Amino acid sequence: MSASTGRRAAAGLVIAGAALAAQLLGGGPANAAPTVTTLHYDSSGAPDYVAQIDQGAENWNNAVKNVKLEKGGSATIIIHETHDGKGSYTQTDGHGHGDIYIDSTQVDEGNDPTRIAAHEIGHNLGLPDHYEGPCSELMSGHGPGTSCKNAKPDANESAKVDENFANGLATVVKTFRD
Repeated sequence: MSASTGRRAAAGLVIAGAALAAQLLGGGPANAAPTVTTLHYDSSGAPDYVAQIDQGAENWNNAVKNVKLEKGGSATIIIHETHDGKGSYTQTDGHGHGDIYIDSTQVDEGNDPTRIAAHEIGHNLGLPDHYEGPCSELMSGHGPGTSCKNAKPDANESAKVDENFANGLATVVKTFRD
C-alpha cells in the first residue's frame, strides 16, 4: 500500500467513525426520519365532546412531527366529561399518560370545547399553562376569555412538544388544573 493510499484509507476510517459517533449520539444522518411516538386516547368517557376531542388531537397531529395521537388502541390518555363546575383539568406525567377531565360548565359559560380539548391534550404532551398569553397561544387556556376560539398550538408550543418527544417517552408526574 502506498503512503497516499494509506492516508486516504485512514481518512475514510476517521470520516466513517465520525458518522457512526454522530448516529450513536443522536446526531444521525441529516435525512433520518424523526422518532415518532404514537399515543392512543380514549374519548368514550366524554360522549358530548367526541368530535371536538378528535379535532383537538388532529390539530396537534398537524402541528408536530415527533408524536402522533390516535384514537383507540391501548389508550394512555383517558378523557372524561364532568359536570361539577370545578373546571377542566389534566392529571398527567407530561409524556402521553394521563386523565383529562372536560367540565361541561366551562362550555356552558362560552368556552370553546375544541380549544379546551386541545389545551388539555397539550398538558399530556408536557406543556404548562400560560394564562397571560394571547389567544394565539393554545396554552393560554381560558386566559384570553370566551371569545377566544383558537384550538391550534402556535409554533413555539409545537416546537416544545417535538423537543419533549425527541427521544420517545419519559415519566415525570404533573397535574395541570385550569
